[in-house]
Amino acid sequence: MTPGARVEAAIELLDGIVNAAREGGAAADTLIARYFGTRRYAGSKDRRAVRELVYAAIRLAGEPPASGRAAMLALADRDPAVAAGFDGSPHGPVPIGQHEARAEAGIAPAWLVEALTASGVPVAALPALVERAPLDVRVNSLKPAPDLPEATPLPAAPNGWRLPSGTNIETLPAWRDGAIEVQDEGSQVVGLALPAAPGDVIVDLCAGAGGKTLALAARMDNRGTLLACDTDRARLSRLRPRAERAGATIIETKLLDPGREAVALADWVARADGVLVDAPCSGTGTWRRNPEARWRLDPTRLDRLVETQAYVLALGASLVRPGGKLVYIVCSLLDAEGRDQVNRFLADRPGWAIDVLTLPAGQVHGGGIRLDPASAGTDGFFVARLIAPC
Repeated sequence: MTPGARVEAAIELLDGIVNAAREGGAAADTLIARYFGTRRYAGSKDRRAVRELVYAAIRLAGEPPASGRAAMLALADRDPAVAAGFDGSPHGPVPIGQHEARAEAGIAPAWLVEALTASGVPVAALPALVERAPLDVRVNSLKPAPDLPEATPLPAAPNGWRLPSGTNIETLPAWRDGAIEVQDEGSQVVGLALPAAPGDVIVDLCAGAGGKTLALAARMDNRGTLLACDTDRARLSRLRPRAERAGATIIETKLLDPGREAVALADWVARADGVLVDAPCSGTGTWRRNPEARWRLDPTRLDRLVETQAYVLALGASLVRPGGKLVYIVCSLLDAEGRDQVNRFLADRPGWAIDVLTLPAGQVHGGGIRLDPASAGTDGFFVARLIAPC
């Protein structure tokens, strides 16, 4: 592909990504994979170059751009090589017009920037939210120690390592053997908030594809009871092959019917030593990986997420035995989803108490701990641990 053709491909992809963000469609990674799936002529260097252009434009535009061309024009203003791609060639975009509109550069939509700063995120820390994320893995203690010659240990995650950017993880023998799992350092750290020992009864209530479930199984040394639940069949179905590869044999999965979760979990009420609620959230702490997510969020959707979080937190509390632990996690830096959610829970449930956390990374925030990309070098999280009344 010529430089102009790469820019044109990026514009086409950005048009699709902007529309998907507006209409609740597929994620950027999915759209990029589909695009190149029908364009076999594009080599690996072309694909990588186009992908980098797309994500550079997404990270630059705080407000949702009017079009893919507007997003690329904003990038062209900052990169002469991109501007040169607007060359009017047969497969390239038409030259830049004198008064064409550009996407607005910024960290996020204005209302979100205001909400983040109101939640105590310093203005100076905001740019780190959309920087490129590193590639972190967790070493699986259920398997022999892997050989990772190019990896460096993570300072805050006991079993965490960082691989060079661009590593194709699925080609590594350690990944194929189940000795490592991709997991951000911050995710590994907040998972440590839930005590998990061999013989425990643990419920991962919002397990998704099971990243934290697998870490719990390893910490339990495959001894005890570990139930992984979710309402998303597609995501939960990915846990079984991951568990088999990791040698995690104690995991039981349960697909929940939305709105009828309590019925399905009736046999688990007041039974668990620990419950992990990694709740659905805005993902404001994961923009490094999914920068277009900030275009998908609006105040109405945030309000719905806050109510969902309260619902699953209450559901998780019902499963905790007297004196047991409930850990609440969101990959968000907004107080509405973190600190305020925990305060609301405690106000409605006399007898429950905050269990003060000590973690190897993060800063005390409200009744929990918050990690953010600028200060911790991880994805953004809020985590709190609560104790059930005896």
